[in-house]
Parts: sequence; structure tokens; C-alpha cells
Amino acid sequence: MEIEFKFCIPPARLAAVEAAVRRGAVVRTRLQARYFDTADRALASSGIVLRLRKEGRRWVQTVKAAGDGPLHREEHNVDLGVARAGVVPAPDAQRHHGTPVGERLVQALAGAPLAETYATDIWRLTRDVRAGGSTVELALDLGKVVAHAGTSEARESPVCELELELKRGPVAGLVALAQRWAQQHGLWFSTVSKAERGERLLAGLDVVPAVKALPPRFPQDVPPDGPAVQRAVVASCLAQMLPNASEIAAGSEDEEQVHQLRIGIRRLRTALRELSELAPSAFDAAWEPPLVDAFRALGALRDRVQVVQRMAPQLREAGAPAIALPAENAPAPPAGAAVRAPAFQAVLVALIGFTAGEAQDVSESSLNSKATLRLLRKHLQQLHAKTVRDGKRFETLAAESQHRARKRLKRLRYLGEFVAPLFAEAGAKRYLARLGPAQDALGEFNDEAVASALYRQAVEHDPGAWFAVGWFSARRPAGARACRKALGEIAAGPRFWKRRKRHGGGD
Repeated sequence: MEIEFKFCIPPARLAAVEAAVRRGAVVRTRLQARYFDTADRALASSGIVLRLRKEGRRWVQTVKAAGDGPLHREEHNVDLGVARAGVVPAPDAQRHHGTPVGERLVQALAGAPLAETYATDIWRLTRDVRAGGSTVELALDLGKVVAHAGTSEARESPVCELELELKRGPVAGLVALAQRWAQQHGLWFSTVSKAERGERLLAGLDVVPAVKALPPRFPQDVPPDGPAVQRAVVASCLAQMLPNASEIAAGSEDEEQVHQLRIGIRRLRTALRELSELAPSAFDAAWEPPLVDAFRALGALRDRVQVVQRMAPQLREAGAPAIALPAENAPAPPAGAAVRAPAFQAVLVALIGFTAGEAQDVSESSLNSKATLRLLRKHLQQLHAKTVRDGKRFETLAAESQHRARKRLKRLRYLGEFVAPLFAEAGAKRYLARLGPAQDALGEFNDEAVASALYRQAVEHDPGAWFAVGWFSARRPAGARACRKALGEIAAGPRFWKRRKRHGGGD
């Protein structure tokens, strides 16, 4: 199992990174690779990569597949010997026979023939570094990915990245070294492999769809203990955050990617808050501030977009005059700057390392599986009770308390989604379905409050903005009633955490 970090390098920092890599004995190798798949892209759709690569004077065939987390990949290499002039070996899936990733390869191929899809031409500088009891290989890759995509004109994508691969020792040493390099050189973590670059070139994709949340993956044979729940939930949050953050850091301004990254950060913050007692010394309090800063910076962009793209058309339909919102006194930085911020990148690296390592908290304060379920039930019940209480009196709550009710509802939903696989999932699905309409109602109510505040700021520059302020004010009582009714539906929902999922035929 391969464990590595991959970082993109800003062009202005490349010279410094290369100089730093060369502070020791380095090896320079040319890597010329050819990638293969079936006509219907069976390997790509299965998350598998089959590659023939000429490494210096030798050919190596490699198969890779996604592992259990952002640092893990299943990989198997077969040395095919010294290259003969003008001879390129043919790919053969049977070379990986008897390995887990080889079995996945054979199943995905199902006997279909292979054809070359794209290629890479990379110059790699490598050096081994000792850090925290670990040996880590630094690999600076410079070159390009090339795909013909069935046309005479090739499409190219440049490669400028630094990989840090754990060769021996604990993951903690790799994490510390990765944080140090990222901080010193302004690097950002990337989830985009060379193979994925090739797939995008073949498809002609400039923007990829945003990645949404998926449930955590827990062991199926036994109930997980506190540390295992923490790692699985944090890994689930990162699976949503990292691909979106990677795209935004590289320059994407896709609104949905920004939105999904914010959701991922909120889910992660919920996990850090609600699951900290499962293994008290596992989570680091220093993770929270950079997450908050990034969340707010990304939110500042979305608030104005919300007004312009959604609220303004509604106002026009209501008969509002054309309203000019004033320019921001201090424009929010682009989303990429917020994601590339050194503090945020340091937290991402730390969290990835947390999910990749063994149980970091094995002290007596860590909860076993039974105690874990008891604590989860307690937190779910408390959030449920407070949400129901807020619903009964929502219309009389102060604006700040209404906002807290919305955030608490989100925590209830996210915590419910995290732990649903540990309980009776059918009941969890029914309960969570009741939270959706309430979250939509409170979200609409909050968006209108944000829009009202922005238009109120505009009245000094455009008196026509008073129309918008009045329109939002007139809608507020009806919006509050809708929130109360939607929250009231939650009270009647079956509390799924009362029933535990069975493992191995017993409770």
C-alpha cells in the first residue's frame, strides 16, 4: 500500500523548490509512460490505472487503484527488464495475478482488449529524507501529460508537482515533513493524479463536477470503537473537501465547488465538536481556527452571489426598480487564495495524516464500542430536543437565536448522517428525511436576512434599495411561520438512535 502526499507548485516557487530538493544526493530520471484502458473506459470508471513506464533504461508495468483514504493507493509493479531499442512491451493484466489490485484489474477488464489512451513525459528528481523516525522520498516531477483523444491534434497538460512518499516509519514523520514543505514554499495539496489529468484531456474537461458528501465507511464485522468512528467520519469529510479544495486552489471559480467545500468544512467542524469525547486526545484544537477562517472567506463570496443570482430576479418579479449594490470596501479574496492559505493547507495535511495513521488515542479515556454508541445516542438526543424546543418558539426568538437554531439543525443532520450506518438505517433514513425540509426553510429564511442586510447597506447609494428592504421585511413573519412548521415535523419523527444495528447476528 502506497502512502504519499502530492502538492502543486506555484510557478514562482519552482526554482526554490528545486533548489531545496537538490540539497542532498539526488537522482534524475526520465519517466515516459503510456496508459491503457478499454474502449468503454472500464478501468477509469472503476478507479483503476494500468501503466507501462520506461524508467531510465527499464520498462515497468504498474496497476494502481484507490485505497481506503486520500493517502492510500493499492499498487503493484512488475519490472519488465531493460528496454530494447524501438520495442515497446504490450500490457498484460496477468502480470499482476495473485495480488488484490490485480484481481480488481482482471474483474474490471472482463476480457476486453486494451488500447493506449494517453501518455506522460516527466523528468523526476528524487531524494530520500529522514524526518521524525521516518524515511520519505521527495520526488519533483516536471513535464506534461499528452492525449490525442482520437484526433490528429494532441492535447497537453503541464505537470509541476512535488510528491512525498513514505518509504519506512510512522505516518507522523511524513505529515510533519509535508507540512514543513507546504508552509515554506506555498504548496497546496492536490487530488488530481497524472492519470486523471489524462482522462480530463481525453474528455475535453476544463471544469469537473463538484464532489458531494458520502456516508462514512465503518467495519462491517464488529461495532467500531471511539477512535475508529473518529477516523471514519473525518475521512468522509475529507473525501468531500479535498477534491473541491484541490480544484479551487488550482484556479477554479466554480460556485458549486465552493459551496460543497463549505459544506464539507461545516461537516468536519460538526465532527470535531460532537465526536471529540470518543477519544479526547485525538483531535487538535489548533485545527479549528483555520477551518473557520476558510469557511468565512468562502462564505463572503457566496453571500453576494446569492443576492445577485437568486434574490435580485425575485425582486424584479415583485416590481422592484433596478438596484445597484455598492462595491465592497475590501473585496473578498478569491476562493483560491482562501484555500491556498498556509494555515488551511497545514490543517488539511494534519487531518489527512490523522485518518491515515493507526489509532492515535489508545489511552483509557478512549471509548469502547458500547460506550461510543451511548455517547452518540446522548448527543443525538440532546440536539433533537433542543431543535424541537427551538421549533415551538421560533417566531418569538431573537434573530441571533434563530440563526443558532439553524446551525444546531445542521449539526443534528450531519451527526445523524455520520452515525446512521451504526444504527437501524431504515429508521435513520426516515428521520433524516424530516430534517431536509426544515433545513431548506431555515436556509431560505437566513438567505433573505443576509440579502436584506446587504440591500439596507445600499440605501445610502440608491434609495430604490428601500423597496428590497421593505419586501424582505414583509416576508419575514411568513418565513418564520414556515420554519416553525417545518421544525415541528421533526418532533414526530422516529428517533433512529434508539435501535442499534446488528453486527454478526447479535447486538
